[in-house]
Amino acid sequence: MPAFDASLHLGPYCALLAAFTFKHFVADFVLQTTWMARGKERVAGWLAPLAAHVGCHGIATLAIALVVAPSLWWLAVAEVAIHGAIDRAKTVTTRAAGLTIAVPAFWWLLGFDQFLHQITNIVLATALALA
Repeated sequence: MPAFDASLHLGPYCALLAAFTFKHFVADFVLQTTWMARGKERVAGWLAPLAAHVGCHGIATLAIALVVAPSLWWLAVAEVAIHGAIDRAKTVTTRAAGLTIAVPAFWWLLGFDQFLHQITNIVLATALALA
């Protein structure tokens, strides 16, 4: 059995993971305005702020895809749908459970939300690395 040499692809893959992690930081924390953050949590009128927020993620994912594998541009659309579903689920769950920042479960849910986003980033980076 021939030896597996992961070093041939490990560097570019790690670079993709870092790019998606940085993309997430910028889109989720730097570019997310108060209007987006608070608006997407509302009972009514949440769609426009959520769309603006996930649009930032989609544009950044599109930029990465166009540099690495332009034929996989559609991953940006998948990112928008997945990120929106995760964020909306977190909001609905937080409200249904009556969670506030004073309750540890609020922070667990927020951490799980971020975990799911990073799993998404791993899948996106892997898709691009295998292209």
